Amino acid sequence: MLKKAATNTALLLSLIMALSACGSSTSGNQSEPSKDQPKETAKAAESQSPSNEKVKIVFSQGADQTEGTKKLIAAFQAKHPNIEVEVREFPNDSSQMHDQLVTILGGKSAEIDVVNLDVVWPAEFAQAGFLLPLDRFIEGDKIETSKYLKGGIDAGYFNGQQWALPRYNNAGLLYYRKDLVKEVPKTWDDLLKQAEQLKGQGGTKYGFVTQAKQYEGLAVSFTELVASYGGNIIDDKGNVVVNSPEALKGLKKLIQISKSSAVPSNLNTFTEKETLNAFIEGSAVFARHWPALYAQANDPKVSKVVGNVGIAPLPAGDARSAAALGGWLAAINKYSKHPKEAWEFLKFAVSAEGEKIIAVNSTQTPTYLPLFDDADVQKASPLFASRDFVNSLGSAIPRTITPQYAKISSVIQVEVSKAIAGEQTPEQTLANLENQIKQAVSK
Repeated sequence: MLKKAATNTALLLSLIMALSACGSSTSGNQSEPSKDQPKETAKAAESQSPSNEKVKIVFSQGADQTEGTKKLIAAFQAKHPNIEVEVREFPNDSSQMHDQLVTILGGKSAEIDVVNLDVVWPAEFAQAGFLLPLDRFIEGDKIETSKYLKGGIDAGYFNGQQWALPRYNNAGLLYYRKDLVKEVPKTWDDLLKQAEQLKGQGGTKYGFVTQAKQYEGLAVSFTELVASYGGNIIDDKGNVVVNSPEALKGLKKLIQISKSSAVPSNLNTFTEKETLNAFIEGSAVFARHWPALYAQANDPKVSKVVGNVGIAPLPAGDARSAAALGGWLAAINKYSKHPKEAWEFLKFAVSAEGEKIIAVNSTQTPTYLPLFDDADVQKASPLFASRDFVNSLGSAIPRTITPQYAKISSVIQVEVSKAIAGEQTPEQTLANLENQIKQAVSK
C-alpha cells in the first residue's frame, strides 16, 4: 500500500515549494466520494488490459504553444501503437477550463479519458465523483511516489486515496538583485531588515514586492506566511485550525510586510504582473514570484537586471520555509470507456521519459526528482540546474486540500484584505476565518 504522511500543511498554500521541498493529507470530516461508479467501469479498471485492437483516448489540457505535447504523444504512440491519443485543448484561463470540465464530467460524459487538473482541483473533482482512484494502478505497476515532488503527490491525494499524479509543478521563489544583496536572507525578519536597508540602492525604489491584491495571490501569500510559522488552515483530520497562535504569527508578519517602508505604498494593488514589472525594471531589490519570472528577468529585450538575478527559497518563519505549490496533475475520468489505456498514457506522461520530454521541449518544471540531475533537463533551463530552485521545490506545500477550496480562498482574500487595511485586528480576522471556513466545509 502507498504510505502517506498526513500533511495538509498547505492552506494552503499550495500556495511555492516550492516550489519548495514538499504524506498526504486526508480530510476526515469530508463526505465520501460519489458511489455511483458504474460496475462496468470499475470492472474495466480492474481487469481490462490493452488489446491488439486500436483504441483512441482523449487527453484534455490547456493549449500548448510548444512542441512538448506533440512529442510526448509521438513517443507514447511509438511504444503503444494500439493506443491513439487525441488532444483536446481548453482555454488556458484556469477558471474557464474548470467550469467546462465540471460541465463535461458532471454530465458523466466519456468524451475525455485523461484530464489535466490544476493543483487545487483534485479534491473537488474526487468528491464530486468525477475521477477514478489510481491506487490499484500505482500499486500494480509499482510506481515509486517517493521519487516525486511531495507537494505534487499530496495535491492529488484526498480521503485516503490517490486521485491524480503530478505532471509539472512550480512554487514560490525569492528573487533578489545579486549586485546588491551580499547575503541571502533566511528568515522573514532578515528579509524585511535587508529590504529596508537596501531600498534606494542601485536605482531601486522598493526593497520588496509581492502579491497583496484581493485575489488568489493574496490567499497564496497568507498560506505561505502561516505555514512558515507552523500554522495551517485545515489539519489532516479535516479540522479548521486557522485560529491558532501559529497562524496569528503568520498573519501579523504579512501585515508587517504590507506596512513596511520597504514595500510600495500601493502594494494592495500588486498581482504577479506588477511584481514582475517592478523587478525587471530594476525597481525592486527582492521579489516573491513564480518560476516564470526568471526567463523574463534574464531577457535583455525586456529586463534591466539581466545577469543580476538571484533566486532562493522563500524566507522561513519560526517553523520552516514554505512556498505554495502550483502546477498541474493528471487524472482519469471515472466514466472513461478505456481506463486501462488511459492509465498507460497517464503513467507514461508522469514517467521519467514523459516528464523529460515536457521539461526539455516546454520548459515545464518536472516533478520526478531524479530528472533534476539529468544533463539534458539542466540545459533546458538554468532554473533546473539551480540547487536553490530544486530546494524550493522540495519544500513546496499544496494549498488547502478540500473540495471547498474556491470558497475558502475567497473568504481568505476578503478577510485578510481587511486586516491589511487596518479595518479589523489580526485576532478578529482569524476568528472570522474560522467561522466562515467551518461554514464552507460543512456544506
